[in-house]
Amino acid sequence: MKAILIRETGGPSVLEWSEVPTPRPAPGEVLVRAEAIGVNRPDVLIRKGEYPWMPPLPTIPGIEMCGVVAEVGEGVTALAAGDRVVVSARDLPTRGGCYARYVAVPAAAAYPVPEGCDAAAAACLANYQVAHLLLTEAARGATVRSVYVAAASGGIGNALVELAHAAGHRVVAGVGSAAKVEAVARLGADAVIVTSEVDAVQGILAATAGRGVDLVLDPIGGRTLAGMFGALAPFGLVVSYGRLAGRKQEDIYEAMFLHQTRNPGFRLFTMHAFDGANETRRDALRHLLSLLAKGSIAPQVAARLPLEKAAEAHALMESRTIVGNIVLIP
Repeated sequence: MKAILIRETGGPSVLEWSEVPTPRPAPGEVLVRAEAIGVNRPDVLIRKGEYPWMPPLPTIPGIEMCGVVAEVGEGVTALAAGDRVVVSARDLPTRGGCYARYVAVPAAAAYPVPEGCDAAAAACLANYQVAHLLLTEAARGATVRSVYVAAASGGIGNALVELAHAAGHRVVAGVGSAAKVEAVARLGADAVIVTSEVDAVQGILAATAGRGVDLVLDPIGGRTLAGMFGALAPFGLVVSYGRLAGRKQEDIYEAMFLHQTRNPGFRLFTMHAFDGANETRRDALRHLLSLLAKGSIAPQVAARLPLEKAAEAHALMESRTIVGNIVLIP
């Protein structure tokens, strides 16, 4: 079969369109034929060699796909050939394996997709899984009525805006350019700040009549992270879940101390906190599939590229010029 293989880390060009053996399902496994494959930030970090949980090389990247069960292994009764499923590599020993025409996985890592769901949309739920857990588990301790979503034009940012709006929160979103404002507003943002033109904190305060927001969700990090405490409402919480701008940042405690009269909180979030919390993680994905089936969420697919164009997909993701998700079609 054809798959994307990484033999060495580096730029998008290290993503090789390769011929590899077609896997066969072992007992307890299913063989899934891919229909749509999501492109995600962990895939990029693995390609660069920057992921803290790197798989051994050579490796096939990809943490999610939607496809059809082609064959079931001995002992599998919950799934049958012809069933449409979502495969999550978060249920596998190592992240990856989905940039391929076929993948064999334990049956528990293949989630039945409700009738009528679009395969490409279903292949975007890894971002929604992160967003759901950010808004629920990571926000523990905060009474949330308003949210600021930084980098709202990305896959997780889109999901956060949509899910926060659906939960009834007032949503303030940050985007890098004016070209992205309308698309993010359509997802449910009550106010959109163009952070290349307006200071994010000042924009948040203006959008909330000076009160600030109860929850800041920030994947950017770097020098701007500490300033986010100035955007909090009393007893608000900043959650950092990435470092797109790098690790270098101001002293977090000192920044909190500057705003101590608002009793600010800070939490560092990683999806890997749920590596051992199987049911919490799995319940989140099942819940999102039910929302997808009801039409309560509609993942935005900004680009669909052939699987062999994975390098172009990675370059497009790193350009940060699009709003939404990128999907590979085998």
